[in-house]
Amino acid sequence: QVHLVESGGGSVHAGGSLRLSCATSGVTAGSYCLGWFRQAPGKEREAVATIFHSGRAYYADSVKGRFAISRDNANNTLDLQMNSLQPDDSATYYCAARWSSGSCVNSPSWFNHWGQGTQVTVSS
Repeated sequence: QVHLVESGGGSVHAGGSLRLSCATSGVTAGSYCLGWFRQAPGKEREAVATIFHSGRAYYADSVKGRFAISRDNANNTLDLQMNSLQPDDSATYYCAARWSSGSCVNSPSWFNHWGQGTQVTVSS
């Protein structure tokens, strides 16, 4: 059974940094697509960054050059380093996973395992 637990959220001023971490269990290395998504009040959930089996990463245009996703298969963790945070980055951030024998899809509707979310608040 897949279980995902996020940590590392908090409040920072614009320009600051945060590192989110997702502890995973039941996720077989090399068989799961993993990703970070976020949802702000009144907005749809959106993909922030996803990482494929090969380690290739996808980033939303809004976070390219500022965020970095990484997975540690040995320790079963998925991290998101967030730098140069802006108020528009404020949202609840979710870790997600889905088993796949092929490619990954960068859409919230495609992922079927979710963590409970961690809040990120960026003040101006």
